[in-house]
Amino acid sequence: MIGVSTYLESGARWGVWELEAALLPVGYPRLVQAAGGLAAMLPPDDPAHAAEAVARLDGLVIAGGPDVEPVRYGAEPHPRTGPPARERDAWELALIEAALAARVPLLGICRGMQLLNVALGGTLVQHLDGHAEVVGVFGHHTVKPVPGTLYGDAVPEETSVPTYHHQAVDRLGTGLVPSAYAADGTVEAVELPSAGWVLGVQWHPEMGGDLRVMRGLVRAAAA
Repeated sequence: MIGVSTYLESGARWGVWELEAALLPVGYPRLVQAAGGLAAMLPPDDPAHAAEAVARLDGLVIAGGPDVEPVRYGAEPHPRTGPPARERDAWELALIEAALAARVPLLGICRGMQLLNVALGGTLVQHLDGHAEVVGVFGHHTVKPVPGTLYGDAVPEETSVPTYHHQAVDRLGTGLVPSAYAADGTVEAVELPSAGWVLGVQWHPEMGGDLRVMRGLVRAAAA
């Protein structure tokens, strides 16, 4: 059972309805399912419930989404930083902390990787160009794995990945090591060797066909 955190939107439309909604792009559960897992959605909740939720899971995915509020890593907002998603920040940081404490396998995707870094005391670059070229359209660029890392062992070759982000890791959080880079030197994947299977990727595997990262999470969850 792989839990996936969700968006929380003030207004979403389906059928005749337009209502507040906890939602998730279908690529996430489909990627979990294609990799052999069962997907469960984890909408924002009281952070005090995070440990209980994680205890019922075999693995955890922190999904992409809005920018992490800069106050979480001691910074002032950049003019290009988006509006805060405070309920998601609080809930997902609590989920990450609970998963690390319980050694539940964890995958952070885009925002999820950034939150993992922040949870461990790291900081973020609030704006960079070239990683989200057209608004609302996923681009692609190549990432180069670091040999001997969790990611490098799973995906040993340079790979073109689906990408859409304008923020990135700056100072690494405690214990994190880089496991992939973009051509411009941006850290594209991080992992936490001291905590078992813990990986963050800056790109969006749910928008592509490469199952290797998610299969790694599902295998670790089933162990």
